[in-house]
Amino acid sequence: MKLGVALGWHVHPWEELLGLVRRAEELGYAAAFVDGDLSMLGERSETDALDGWTVTTALLAHTRRIQIGSMRMAHHWNAAKLAQAVATAVRLAPGRLRFLVSVGDHAIDARFGMPWLAPADRIAQLGETLSALRGLWRGETVTLHGRFVELDRARVRPIPPGGRIRIEIAAKGPRMLELVARHAEVWDVNLPPLAARVEPAAEVLAEHCRRLGRDPREIERSMWIYARVGEAPDAAASCKEYRRLNPWFHSIPDDELAGAMVLGTAAQCRARLRELAAHLRLDWPVLDLSGLAAEASLQNLEALAPQASSR
Repeated sequence: MKLGVALGWHVHPWEELLGLVRRAEELGYAAAFVDGDLSMLGERSETDALDGWTVTTALLAHTRRIQIGSMRMAHHWNAAKLAQAVATAVRLAPGRLRFLVSVGDHAIDARFGMPWLAPADRIAQLGETLSALRGLWRGETVTLHGRFVELDRARVRPIPPGGRIRIEIAAKGPRMLELVARHAEVWDVNLPPLAARVEPAAEVLAEHCRRLGRDPREIERSMWIYARVGEAPDAAASCKEYRRLNPWFHSIPDDELAGAMVLGTAAQCRARLRELAAHLRLDWPVLDLSGLAAEASLQNLEALAPQASSR
């Protein structure tokens, strides 16, 4: 099982974050994800909110094997600049950048002068951006006069190997799943690990793929899974913490959420992770340790390490 880890919510200063990612690399984790394109978190205004792209490239430079990813939001970037930045990172650390994109809905971005777009417009902007990225990475001279992306004979160098970079899209709704079918190699399943939630979305994705003449089985699946190792986990407290860290799942009732969390001893958690990966057909399960302090993050990393589960 290719296991990743997510260390989000701006909990760790740089020195702690680097130490945790390096330890994850030593323990055999396939990938580490950190905070992405968020301007700041208003409720944590005194905490360092490190820029996701800067941290991603720094972690690539300070590690040797582990893949590194963070969320890119199309409305934070000029399409050609994003294509150039990503192609440069791939040139410097071949095969190690996880290029993950979505649309986001942080109202606080308006404080930084960024446009506040309706969800349909953010999805349309992402679609135009992805189309531009594909052409630029093929080495083409791209002119595009879209609603949101305006390019006039743009070119990007270096051209990535094969003229292609793997795109991962975090999605759950029909319009975003259409972008997954059209553009992505990896579907980052933006849902809790519940079959009753994932299977209907997977069928929508499969229908989009059929319409576009694509085999849905060629799209890999990644999912962040809330995991906490402990001898006697407090389910109610864990549910409250899960909701704090995942406000986008606010409509899911508590009795459902109980099945979305991986809690218990290390052996129980590893068994549950294997079960979820198999049942939901996950190629890239990701331990979501977001919000945990450094000591607790390290304990969970070591308890659930791929090397430990293979012994």
